[in-house]
Amino acid sequence: MPKNKKPVPRKSALPAEEKEEVQIAALCALALELAEQEDSDTLGDALRQKEADFNRLVRRYLNGNHDDMLYGAIDQASHEDIGAWRLLRGAVEEAAASLQIRRENAPTLEIDAFAIPVFVGSTGGLVEAEGFQDDAAYDALLDSMKAAGLESPHAKLVLVRHAYDAAEASRITYTQLHAMAREASAMLGNKKVAEAPALERSIAGWTGATFGPDDTAVELRFLVGFSQKRAEDPFYAVPEGEKAAEDWFEARMERYRRWTEEAAPLVKRLFAPAGRDLQLNFLYQDLFFGAREQGLAEQAMLALMATLGAALDGHDGPVRAVVGPADVKGDMVLRVQLYAGAQSDAPLLGTGERPLELGSDLAVEVDDVRDALATLGVDDVAVAARFDAQGKPVDPRALDD
Repeated sequence: MPKNKKPVPRKSALPAEEKEEVQIAALCALALELAEQEDSDTLGDALRQKEADFNRLVRRYLNGNHDDMLYGAIDQASHEDIGAWRLLRGAVEEAAASLQIRRENAPTLEIDAFAIPVFVGSTGGLVEAEGFQDDAAYDALLDSMKAAGLESPHAKLVLVRHAYDAAEASRITYTQLHAMAREASAMLGNKKVAEAPALERSIAGWTGATFGPDDTAVELRFLVGFSQKRAEDPFYAVPEGEKAAEDWFEARMERYRRWTEEAAPLVKRLFAPAGRDLQLNFLYQDLFFGAREQGLAEQAMLALMATLGAALDGHDGPVRAVVGPADVKGDMVLRVQLYAGAQSDAPLLGTGERPLELGSDLAVEVDDVRDALATLGVDDVAVAARFDAQGKPVDPRALDD
C-alpha cells in the first residue's frame, strides 16, 4: 500500500506589482546586454537569441497595450546606462511606429506611422474647425508625396484629417500609436472599419493660447500619416556603405525640400479657408516619435528666444549671456542668463530655459543656442559647468577659451 505523501504546496503567484517590476527589470537587462555589444561586428548565438527575445518582448508589450512596461523599462535604463536607454527607447519608438502585416499566400506588408512638423505663422491664429475642409487639396497632397519621390509609387497613403497641436501629439503613447497604425492598415486594406478608437482618441482638440484677431501667432502643428507598402519594396532600401547611405539620405532630403515648396499651397488650404495669409515652415518628415521630438525641441527653442528677446527690450548697452545645464526639480534644462555687461556683478536682465534631453551633446546644444543668440545681437557668450541651487553660474568661461 503506497505511503501517503505530504502534498507539495503550490507556489504562490507574484503580486501583479511585483510581476510588473520583474518584467520591467528583465527588458532593461536585455537592453543593457545588447548595448554593451553594440559596437561588435559579430553576435554570438547566445547574444543573437537575447536580441530576438528583446524584440519579441517589445512587440508583446506593444500589442498588449502595456505602456507601463515600456515606459518603466526606459525610465529604469535612463538611471543605469545611457547606451541602454538610447537603444531601448529607439527600439520601442521604431517598433511602435512600424509594424508588419503578414498575410497567407501574399507578400508581407509594412505600415509606418510618420509625422511632419509644421510651424504656421498667421494673424489671429488657426481655427481648429476650419481645418481639413478641402477634399481636393487633401487628395492632391497625398498624390504629391508619391510624385515627389518621398513614398513608393506602389505605397498606399492616408493622412489623419486633423492637424495635431503639440499637446495632442505629446499625449500619444507607444501602444496607442501602434493601435492607430493597425487601424490605418485596415482602412488602407479596404476593410470595412466600423470604428477606430485609437485614432479617434488621439484627436482630443487643441489647447493652449488663444489669439486676438490682430495678434501675430506662430503655432506648431503636426500632419500625421500612414504609409503601407510591401516590406521588401526596394524603393525604401538604404544602400550599404557609409558614403552610399549618406548620399541616399541627402538625395531624399533634397526631394523633401523641393516638395515642401510645391506642397505648401495645398497644406495652407488644409489648415485654413482660401484667402488666409499663412506662412509655413516645415521640419523634416520622420517616423512619428522622431518628428514629434524635433518639433517640440524647435518649439522650445523659439519659446526660449522669445523670452530672451523680451528681456532685451529697452536695453541698449552691452550684454553677456551665460549658458549651462541646471536641475529644476529633477528635470535637466539648458539655462540662459543675460547680464547687462561682462562684470561679475553685472545686473541680471533675464533668464530662459529649454529642456535638456538625457544624453544630449552639451557642446552641440550650446552651439545651437549661441547661433540663436546671435540673431538677437548677443555675441558675448560664456558656458557654465552648471547653475547651482541658487541660480548662480558655476565656473563660467568664454566659449573661445
